[in-house]
Amino acid sequence: MRRRLILRMVLAVAAVLTTAATAGTAAAAETGAPQVLFFNHSYGVLDRETADAIENSPYLREFANFQVRTTTGADGKVWTGRYLLGRETYLELFGVGDLPGQDGTLGSAGLGVSTEHAGDLATVRDRLPGLGVPEPIDFLQTRDFGDGVPVPWFDGILTTAAYDSFGAWAMEYRPEYLADPRAGVEPASYPGDVSRERYLADAYQDHLMRDVTAIRIAVTSRDLDATVPLLRAGGFAVHSQPGGVVATRGGTTIRFDAVPLAEVGLRQVEMSLNHPVSRHVEQLGTSTLVVGPGARASWTFSR
Repeated sequence: MRRRLILRMVLAVAAVLTTAATAGTAAAAETGAPQVLFFNHSYGVLDRETADAIENSPYLREFANFQVRTTTGADGKVWTGRYLLGRETYLELFGVGDLPGQDGTLGSAGLGVSTEHAGDLATVRDRLPGLGVPEPIDFLQTRDFGDGVPVPWFDGILTTAAYDSFGAWAMEYRPEYLADPRAGVEPASYPGDVSRERYLADAYQDHLMRDVTAIRIAVTSRDLDATVPLLRAGGFAVHSQPGGVVATRGGTTIRFDAVPLAEVGLRQVEMSLNHPVSRHVEQLGTSTLVVGPGARASWTFSR
């Protein structure tokens, strides 16, 4: 989901402008709070050559449950993404200009972290004031399946309305969406099941890619400072590293490098595979996907 599209929808519903106090990266530390947010997906805006190579790659259609899909969200906003869908996590890729305005510029990126149990988003909201976010921004994202009727898709939380090129949001899938047969989700496995595994189809089993296990994104210091409180509120263990922070727990390691605005962007994605394979290298525009040896893959992106 695109950051600017979310903000336009939020501001159309209520004129909420907040300057949230943020927790500095120097104070980021491991949290002992129970984890209620988990890596859901991330997106990045790539150069046009790379985006086109990804979209037209025969190999990616074998490697992953790969889709090129157009989605209509709130207020009729439309975006077309290139998706690699795993068991619980996925990756969404765009080319320059695929998204409107600021969000369509080279290096723009985003991160969605979601709950597994209905009601856990309220826990995140309750924790944020103690982490320097006195007024979290609540929003409802909808989806239009083509009949012009918006269906509640997920509830979300932002820490701030101000950003440079990257934004993170917490999300919890709505029961209306999960119950809609057009969504194609699985039946609940337990009471209050709003899990990532339920949301995503099992088609990953027919391909190599299983899940995103690590991701590295270069962001500005301001965007990083706005993201750290959300991760800590979700129960991630957040550690300061030279030049940025690393968030662990929940199966996916998230690394942020703090850089000038001119150097931002998606840098690397690591993935688990359904079974071991021999080493294969696929050049996709300016990016390089190395699959194997073993049951892992690493995708490196260049500016």
